[in-house]
Amino acid sequence: MLHSYPPQLARLVHERWDEVQAVGSSRLPGLEALEELLSICYQASLLREEERPVTFRLILGDAERYPADAGPPWGLHRLMFTRARPLDPHELRRLSPAIKYHRALIGVREDGHGGFEIWGLLHSGPRWLHAAQGGRGSWSSLPPWALVIRASGPGQLAVARGPVTLGELQGGRITGPAMDVFEARWLSEGFEAVHAELTALHEEARPLARTPGAELDPEVTRLITWQMLKRLITTIRRVHHGGTLIILPPGEVGTAAGLLRIKYEFCEGEPRRRYRTLILATMDALAGRSKAWAPPSAAVGWDLYESSTDPHLVNLDEAVSELSTLIAGLADVDGAVVLTRRLELLGFGCEIGGELSEVPSVRRALDMEGMRYSIEPTEAVGTRHRSAYRLCQHIHGALVIVVSQDGWVRFVTWKEGGVTYWDHAVTSGDV
Repeated sequence: MLHSYPPQLARLVHERWDEVQAVGSSRLPGLEALEELLSICYQASLLREEERPVTFRLILGDAERYPADAGPPWGLHRLMFTRARPLDPHELRRLSPAIKYHRALIGVREDGHGGFEIWGLLHSGPRWLHAAQGGRGSWSSLPPWALVIRASGPGQLAVARGPVTLGELQGGRITGPAMDVFEARWLSEGFEAVHAELTALHEEARPLARTPGAELDPEVTRLITWQMLKRLITTIRRVHHGGTLIILPPGEVGTAAGLLRIKYEFCEGEPRRRYRTLILATMDALAGRSKAWAPPSAAVGWDLYESSTDPHLVNLDEAVSELSTLIAGLADVDGAVVLTRRLELLGFGCEIGGELSEVPSVRRALDMEGMRYSIEPTEAVGTRHRSAYRLCQHIHGALVIVVSQDGWVRFVTWKEGGVTYWDHAVTSGDV
């Protein structure tokens, strides 16, 4: 296999730069200059600083483009050096421990002589991570015109225009803009019945409430559920142990009983249905407490949920976060965690029955909906993945999320006649 390096990544970025719609203009460096910039970042990522890995985010642009009076969580806090420093791998190595990857960026500009220099830093805070990792306050303060380079590990670079990733280089392999599977129509359709059920339960309880409150945007339940799953995946990734989540349609639980050997199975009852309790309470609180400031004709949705400082809503969001952390911890034990699409927790330490027939090849989705795909043999993947393929071949409604030890996330399901998988976009912030 031929490996890719910064020159190939630079060409990809040049090809895709104008595909991202952005307010404000920014001149992308010429191809040769961009290759040099990426090469410097690549070499820095291979170094170590007192046995610590060198990780950083770098943003290209003149310091004067950033307001002097801004700062997190709404903007970028600009700090300029009295004297610019030349950009080279060792300067990035020395700066990386101080300018924390999750919270700040190294400010770089062209030096007017064909090279680059470091003018200072921009403190961003961690909210840029929330969109991928789950949680409220997920907006990004990165300007949409800026070139941003993320070095998250040895030889691992991602290049973005503002918050939008254009391409990544990992393990000598270049990938284009990764797919956020949570934006896929097929995934939303799979949970449609469950979310409709929640809406019906909420509507049924409204006449009994002291203050029935505002109408809810039906999308809000889906978005809160997606945030829950994102938090779950992020927490599993951070441990670097890997794990598997099996999510079954409620009607398939009986069918799966003979195929799944759950070592630690939970008793039927309210505790294992805690997510349903929490999301219904959230829906009721959002509707009831939002009536005072929501326009009479407007449905209350995610934007208001995300920005609300209401103590009860904040506490419910924390409760959902704690539940996702609990479930992620169960994945540290060998075997899969088993849930229903209602996110009812059935058990963990689950082994998928070995008597299921092997799946010699699977479809690797090349677009969000799996309409384009390539066929791949399964002999080169590990036990976790092969077990997921076997289960999805037998139970077509199953969704299996496999998190590898190295942090890759794969969604697996049966789609239109074949076992199909999607490699899910994950932020390179979990370093």
